Amino acid sequence: MISCSSDDDNSISPVEPVITAPATYSFTRDGENAVSYTGQTTRIEMASQTASAIKDPLKTQAELDAMFSHIEGDNDFEDLPGLELNSSSKNVRSKTAASEDYFSSNTTVSNELKADFDSYIGNQVQEVFPNWDNVASAGNSGQLQENGGGSTRYINGKGLEYNQAFAKGLIGALITDQILNNYLSLSVLDAGHNIVNNDNDVLDEGKDYTTMEHKWDEAFGYLYGAEVDPQNNEPVLGVDDFLNKYLAKVEGDPSFAGIAGDIYDAFKLGRAAIVGKNYTLRDEQVSVLREKISLIIAVRSVYYLQAGKTYIAENNPAKAFHNLSEGYGFIFSLQFTRIPNTNSPYFDKLQVDDFIDQLMEGNGFWDLTSETLDQMSEQIASQFGFTVEAAADDNN
Repeated sequence: MISCSSDDDNSISPVEPVITAPATYSFTRDGENAVSYTGQTTRIEMASQTASAIKDPLKTQAELDAMFSHIEGDNDFEDLPGLELNSSSKNVRSKTAASEDYFSSNTTVSNELKADFDSYIGNQVQEVFPNWDNVASAGNSGQLQENGGGSTRYINGKGLEYNQAFAKGLIGALITDQILNNYLSLSVLDAGHNIVNNDNDVLDEGKDYTTMEHKWDEAFGYLYGAEVDPQNNEPVLGVDDFLNKYLAKVEGDPSFAGIAGDIYDAFKLGRAAIVGKNYTLRDEQVSVLREKISLIIAVRSVYYLQAGKTYIAENNPAKAFHNLSEGYGFIFSLQFTRIPNTNSPYFDKLQVDDFIDQLMEGNGFWDLTSETLDQMSEQIASQFGFTVEAAADDNN
């Protein structure tokens, strides 16, 4: 018989190790770099080149579709030093609306969302390219020049720039979805034997990292993968046309200053927590990242709706429609956000579809009223707990 002391008898609770984040996202093992996210850098560049090509009226639909759904070995891209896109087995389409948490058991919706991006490409080629030199009007695709000799915008009959819907939509459907709902998902981080292997420093074959470490790095890569050297330097921001760029924009708004540091610090501390086997601290950083990255999408949604309203009032339709097209893409992206400690976005697909239906009703942007734009802005802002005025800062 062995006597056991009661819970009140000076029992000692295990103490989790104190975790300190490094100054930069630099992690090594036995002197070797233990961070890798080349796949994310590759997809960011593929998405960038595809979004740019959609604005080239000499491109065919087959060429654009091939860029979006790249097949290994096809000559779809311009290779860059140290980044061979054409020989890569990766593509953008396969990772669009493809997160473990939101779409692994919902392939029907995933396919519907992929089809949205297919339609942006197809409609650009079929509707806008043939009318490239025509002046657009309500119901008719073509071009519009901003007042005062500004930029020329190429729109469909409802005023939408398909290239903006494509690029800004990928901020949600590719970048945000993969970060928040895939690589930071517990079903990915803790899959299989990941916890046991991480606890025992069992490395991926031929690599200097554990699987859990690598999954966290891949989430990091979708935001910072185009940075020159984010492991040894703090991020510059604004280096791609996706989430990285718009984090810089939101950081530049005094109402949200500090968000860039909050996100970078959470990535560093979460990775350090994995190295230190402190999964409670890791999960706390996941919550921070879900809140702050989702906020970027919401702030820019409201910003562009309000900018569109301003330029409509100034009778500058080309500039109004450009901003509203960007807003369309960010609103589309709201369905890929994530409320911390839940399995839900801040706005689900039905709500997002309703927003888009309001934007596209009748002649679309040509018919939009300030009342509609204000109502939509208020609805988004209130869900995230900020004011429309805070997001509509003119300095961005």
